[in-house]
Amino acid sequence: MEYHNPVLLKESVDGLNIKEDGVYVDVTFGGGGHSKEILKHLGANGKLFAFDQDQDALANSIDDSRFTLIHENFRFVKRFLRFYGVKQVDGILADFGVSSHQFDVAERGFSTRFEADLDMRMNQKSRLSAYHVVNDYEEEQLKMVFLQYGELRAAPAMAKLIVESRKETPIKTSNQLKKVLSKFLPPRHENKVLAQIYQAIRIEVNQELEALKEFLVQTPELLSVGGRLSFISYHSLEDRLVKRFVRNGLFEGEPERDMFGNFEVPLKKVNGLIVPTKEEIRLNNRARSAKLRLAEKV
Repeated sequence: MEYHNPVLLKESVDGLNIKEDGVYVDVTFGGGGHSKEILKHLGANGKLFAFDQDQDALANSIDDSRFTLIHENFRFVKRFLRFYGVKQVDGILADFGVSSHQFDVAERGFSTRFEADLDMRMNQKSRLSAYHVVNDYEEEQLKMVFLQYGELRAAPAMAKLIVESRKETPIKTSNQLKKVLSKFLPPRHENKVLAQIYQAIRIEVNQELEALKEFLVQTPELLSVGGRLSFISYHSLEDRLVKRFVRNGLFEGEPERDMFGNFEVPLKKVNGLIVPTKEEIRLNNRARSAKLRLAEKV
């Protein structure tokens, strides 16, 4: 099964500061590119656990006694590591967002490039699909999805038009959705606006930000002291959550300070923001919006 090159491969794996006999987790296995690179740095006693909720990713499992692939969403990371007797790890890597494979398989419905049924499920067994969001959500719900996850100024008008259109006939395919929303797709910016619309629906379908928050709050307890986080994000909504959690241990507001004005947080950032080189972006277009943040348990 064809998966594209992993983004920021060297930088994200080097950022884990891997110990030969350490225990590591790749919570977004996908094509296995990051996992294969981690295994190169591990000795005979090292261990790597990987997570992926996508059935297609299981075909890429690695035949290595040090490796275990868990077919689950990373929001359950602590629970399933405990099942394997693992309470603490030395590093966690995550490459958030949609895999190149998911974008490139037309029938999965993730890409604006193809005509396909409205689906967008990362876990094919999930009940909620893009079809249900577009056809069953009330106007106010749709408006909030487009506003919060797509950051679309025309969200109220888009939601209203979808609700009116689906009364006549259900909106089943990507082309039908484009046709309904065509007045909001100016020729010069059509792809940009469509990408925002798709992003909003996809995040809702997969509950991506809720899953990310649930995952992040588990990481300080999972990491051993000195253990590293290496997280790649592709849009500002994800990156903002990662940045705030590393800085404050919270997603909103400020942590409580002591009488001296100091506050303690479980993580400290390592280095600054890391972005791909122009050469990597030239070779792999998916890298253009990637942001890598590293953190360490204190």
